[in-house]
Parts: sequence; C-alpha cells; structure tokens
Amino acid sequence: MKNARLLLVDDEKDVREFLGYNLKKEGFEVFLAKNGREALKLAAEVRPHLIILDVMMPEMDGIETCAEMRRIEGLRNSLIVFLTARGEDYSQIAGFEAGGDDYVTKPVKPRVLVSRIKALLKRFREDEIPSTTLEFEGFSIDRERYIIIMEGEEINLPRKEFELLVALTSRPNKVFTREEIFSLVWGDNVVVGDRTIDVHIRKIREKTGITQIKTVKGVGYKFEY
Repeated sequence: MKNARLLLVDDEKDVREFLGYNLKKEGFEVFLAKNGREALKLAAEVRPHLIILDVMMPEMDGIETCAEMRRIEGLRNSLIVFLTARGEDYSQIAGFEAGGDDYVTKPVKPRVLVSRIKALLKRFREDEIPSTTLEFEGFSIDRERYIIIMEGEEINLPRKEFELLVALTSRPNKVFTREEIFSLVWGDNVVVGDRTIDVHIRKIREKTGITQIKTVKGVGYKFEY
C-alpha cells in the first residue's frame, strides 16, 4: 500500500536513520521516534498504519509501549511489528500478548523488512485505514492540517494547544492526570510551570467554544463525550 504511514521506534539513531531511509525509498511516509513515550505522543498525532517497535528500550520498553498503544482508540487497527535483537520465545509471546502483529529479529535486511511490511499492509481494507480526522458532534479535528473545523469555519491553534486538544479527544471520557498531559504534550525532559496546562485549557475553550473539556479537581482533565 503506497503512501502508508509508518512509525519507526528505536533508541539507536543508526538503526532509525538506516531503516527510515530505506522505507522512504519504497514510498512510505515515515515518522521516527527514539523511545516509547515519544512514540505514544507521535502515534496519537499521525495514526500510523503500521508501527515498527523496538523491544529493548530504556524507561518504557516496546512491549509496554505496545500495550499502551492498544488502549488508544485511534490505534487499535494499526499494525505493530516488533523489532529486536532478542530471539527468546518468551519475549515473542509477551509481544503478541501485548497486541503485536508480527516479530522481526535484528539485524534485518531492508528488503526483508519491506517485504514483511507490504504483506502485513495487505490486511488493511480501505475502510480500516486509520483516519487523520477526529469527528465529534459540532466539530472535527484535522490532525494532518493542524486545524479545528467548527460549523464550516477553520480554527487555527498554536501547536501545544492543538496537541493538548488532540491528546484529550483521542480517548474520550478518560481522565488524564496532569503528569500524563505534561508527558504527552511537552515531554518528560521539558520543565514548565504548574499553571501551564490550565492556561492552555482556558485558551482552547475561549478560541473554540468546545464545552466538553471538563476539569477533574485534584486530578486533571477529560474530554466528555
């Protein structure tokens, strides 16, 4: 499937660059992430058709990342391929139990990986391809163009406000703690003030008129739908 969106997640820069280059040559749209947390954030934004996920990563390994991805509504149809130097049976079993679709052992030749990816992508029917647009009553969110469409009018938000709205709407009715929001939108290595989220939420409400964003006192925020 040409122009399929792929997310390649590996903590080794050389692996990301080498495989990413070869996948782009095949006509895929390739996104790169260096760890599980970065992958979760990026996957929620771009909704890839297929995710290539390294197992052995620091902080959050590939199996944990896969399990978290499968809890995100928009990623349930995304295919997940584990890429790892480990060949032990138990890690393969754990990967499949977490929601993985296939398993490739490093080192892997690019043409072998491409062949495996193409075979997996044949599983997709057109109506199963993850949409880049989130649809809700009264408005929609176009994640490719970074715009909100409300009653036919396009609303542009600053990047962080847009990413915060996408994070909340990606899992309606889930209460996101402040720590989860900081991690998803700003990343774990960025230090921001305690009031940053509150200010961004207020601005989103003012600019869009969306009333479903609810404050959960002492915990965080949720998109009620």
